[in-house]
Parts: sequence; C-alpha cells; structure tokens
Amino acid sequence: MSSVLKIFSYLPNPRVWKSLIAANIGGVEVEIVGDKPGNLNSWLWDFDARELLEEEKTEDSPHLRKGKRGFAGALYKTDDFLKSHPFGTVPAAFSPDGEIGVFESNSILRSIARSSKHETLYGRNDFEASRIDSYLDANLVFAREAQVYLLEIEHLTKEGHSRMTSTYEFYLSGIETSLSRNKFIVSDCLSIADISYVCDFAQFLREGHYLETITQKGFELISDNLSQEYPLALKHLLDLSEYEEFSSVMGSYLNWYKRN
Repeated sequence: MSSVLKIFSYLPNPRVWKSLIAANIGGVEVEIVGDKPGNLNSWLWDFDARELLEEEKTEDSPHLRKGKRGFAGALYKTDDFLKSHPFGTVPAAFSPDGEIGVFESNSILRSIARSSKHETLYGRNDFEASRIDSYLDANLVFAREAQVYLLEIEHLTKEGHSRMTSTYEFYLSGIETSLSRNKFIVSDCLSIADISYVCDFAQFLREGHYLETITQKGFELISDNLSQEYPLALKHLLDLSEYEEFSSVMGSYLNWYKRN
C-alpha cells in the first residue's frame, strides 16, 4: 500500500469515512488522528497533532485561538496548521511530509482516489472524472445544508425545515435519476461519487434520531417516505453499506435505520 495522507479530525466522522473507504478500495494507507468532538479543545491542532498537557492550556499560549465554526471556546492551533488550513477546520489532511494541507472532505477523498491505482474510483478518463466532480459538488451543497439542519434541529423553524426539504428533494431526485440509468451513480462502476453519497446521506438520516423533537414542533421527518419516493437511492445506500470496504469503516452506523 502507498502512504498518502495524514488526517486530523473529530471521531467518529462520516466525512472521514469517505477517505477510509476509498483507501480500502484503492489500496492507499491513511493515518487518522483525533478524538471525540468535545475533546478537541484539549488537543494541539497540527500535522503532529497531540493531546495537550494541562499546563499547556493557558491564556498566554501562542497557539490559543477562538473557536468559530462548530467549536466554541478556546482551541489550540499552530501557525503551521493555519498556514496549511487557512479556514482552520477539520477534517484536516496533510501530505506525508506535512507541507501541503488538504481540506474539505470531498477534496480529501479526491486526493485518495488520485493516489490510488484503482481504474474507476476517479473515472476512466478526464471527462468521466469531471462528471464525478459534478456529483461531488452537488453532494457538497446537500451535505452543507444537512449539517446546518442537524445542528439546528432542536430549534427547528418552518423556514429551516422547508429549506432542507427542498435541498433533499433536489439532490435525491438527481441520484434517483442517475441510478435508473446506471448500476452506480456515474457509470457501471463504483466511483468516489458513490462513496461520498453513502457517507453524507447516511449522516443526514440521523434526523430519525430526533423524531420526537421534530414532531413536537409540528413537522415530519424529511426522509419519512424515502423508500416510496426514492427507492433506488435507498437501495444503493443499503447495498453499498454491506460491502466489506464500507462496513469495515461504517460499522453499525446504519443498523438502527435498517431495523425500521
């Protein structure tokens, strides 16, 4: 196996699963370092990320930063980390020498696919690779809206529910149409478009864990009629989640949904 990336992130993280699944399929070695989301304020964010000693977590630390997106309070990030990752977010990937940072989960996924010798992960030619990029871009829009929806679900508004519903319908209709013509999303072969879809859509389905909250606010689960409205998209998700390369990473994440 070839070594390509080191990734620092909160764990578990479905966005990181994309890279691990692609690495499994493509024979690429990936090193993952991280901790539970609530513990990352006790870590030094760096290529050589590590847990901080208690005496290092001081107000005069040269690494002290104010948490912004997704993290509140104090965080500790090196200057080199912010040079490599100017937006300061995780998952944060690095080239083996630590000189180049790669951010955004689909870009990290692309890096794995480029380093792989697998013939179809990133398409069989430049045009197919660009078509895969089209799906990854659409997936990114869906995943961003889903993240906002899930984070704000305790304070869900009519506008927020409506916005997520529109995004869901637009994205799933495209996936359903694609699967009505191909075995996989892009062609007759598995690609990183399928991997990205499985991981991000599986994470969106976590809305089912908040059924009581959503119904108390007068709404329905957006995915309530998934099996009737988008049967091919659902089947694709569940079928791929059973592949060894997927299940060895995702574990029992979807078991609760499969039992419903």
